[in-house]
Amino acid sequence: MADFYVKAILPRSKRLREVPETPKLPLSNGQIAELLSQESEAATGHLQRALRKATQAAFLWPVEAGELLAKKESLQQLAGIGPHLERLIRRWFEAPPPLSELSPLRQNFLTTAQAKRILAKRPQWADQYHGDLQMHSNWSDGSGKIKDMADAARKRGYEYIAMTDHSQGLKIAGGMDEQELAEQAEEIEALNAKLKASQQHFRVLKSIEMNLSPEGQGDMDPKALKKLDLVVGSFHSKLRVTGDQTERYLSALRNPSIQILGHPRGRIYNRRLGLTADWPRVFAEVSRLNKAIEVDSYPDRQDLDVELLLVAKKEGCRIAIDTDAHAPDQLAWVELGLAATLLAGIPAERVINFLSATELLKWAKSVKSQ
Repeated sequence: MADFYVKAILPRSKRLREVPETPKLPLSNGQIAELLSQESEAATGHLQRALRKATQAAFLWPVEAGELLAKKESLQQLAGIGPHLERLIRRWFEAPPPLSELSPLRQNFLTTAQAKRILAKRPQWADQYHGDLQMHSNWSDGSGKIKDMADAARKRGYEYIAMTDHSQGLKIAGGMDEQELAEQAEEIEALNAKLKASQQHFRVLKSIEMNLSPEGQGDMDPKALKKLDLVVGSFHSKLRVTGDQTERYLSALRNPSIQILGHPRGRIYNRRLGLTADWPRVFAEVSRLNKAIEVDSYPDRQDLDVELLLVAKKEGCRIAIDTDAHAPDQLAWVELGLAATLLAGIPAERVINFLSATELLKWAKSVKSQ
């Protein structure tokens, strides 16, 4: 279960002493999510939709449902919970049902309540975070303007963000072509000029989430990409194939246009298991090229998870912790990625989001020049 991650995934010798274990509650939010998911499999119609919605929402509840019940508070203050589901969850707390083994589609996901407990023990970990390097605006499939995303990041105390709207190959997400990318760059430059004029210590980096083919090739003119500060490359197709995909990853990493490999496995909670590979070999190549592998903190993704982060740590990878936010309020999801990297014991010097803007751009430039 998500809330038993420390015990189930990390051997005792590798657990952080500072990480608190799950409160002694009959059921954790992670277990409630699993029960809701199991219940949805037998339901139909409106009830099934409500159960699935609540399953997803449970991962984002800021507090444990059990803590609310202990205080005799209503569960309906939690997202996705109405009167019927509250009664159902209360019955589970009164008589906890047996939990079957998790489907691989639902393994190794942290909850927000768990992440908050982990980070509360090491507040300095999150304090080092200077900026989010993957997010989307209304230039592709995001709901906010670039300024909206920048304002939300400034309120969080960030020094920078990278605007990584989708590239043209992902038409379903409104991907940008080279002309649109250039127009977006002008908007970013104008916004940065205003920020500088008002003496704001903040900047928006020109970037893109470039769609990678299964062969690791990009869909944008390399000349256009050279004008950007940073390029995230991600796979968005053939993500359900079951064979070994090591060569696919190696080819993508050797693409000279990208500096960060985004949401590497391509998994989606309860929908898609994601790709498999010889991960030590893949992460060794990330290290050799001095590139970065991403921890996508989007709740449904959490990709990489702690299990693979332990492998990445052993191979000496640089790590990018990003939210893949599609709206300003989703920047808060970074807690999931911060907690995962803390659980895995990733050294702070390997997290590129802990670099200042100057240091980050210096690193990106050095990778580009290889």
